[in-house]
Amino acid sequence: MDQHLVTTAFTLDGYRTVRNLGVVRGITVRSRSIIGNIGAGIQTIFGGNISLLQELCEKTRQEAFMLMMQHAQELGANAVIGMRYDANEVMSGVTEVLAYGTAVVVEKT
Repeated sequence: MDQHLVTTAFTLDGYRTVRNLGVVRGITVRSRSIIGNIGAGIQTIFGGNISLLQELCEKTRQEAFMLMMQHAQELGANAVIGMRYDANEVMSGVTEVLAYGTAVVVEKT
């Protein structure tokens, strides 16, 4: 599936939806390592961007996104509309990240 056919909008310009396949999701659960916690703690002393946590968040979102796309492909979709992220703390230091949307089949107009 082409990542360009994943959108937060409910339509794709230049395409028409020919079939709705339902909700798809990708979920991942991550925790910070003790070394990551120490490194991030040191970074907070100096202020600014906490690059260790930023990198962890980006990798986690990317993994959830790829799992969502895989789920959509398994259903036969070639696009995902209405895509969103959600995150919840499952327990202290453990976070769930969910990427979800509606799997659709689209055709160029």
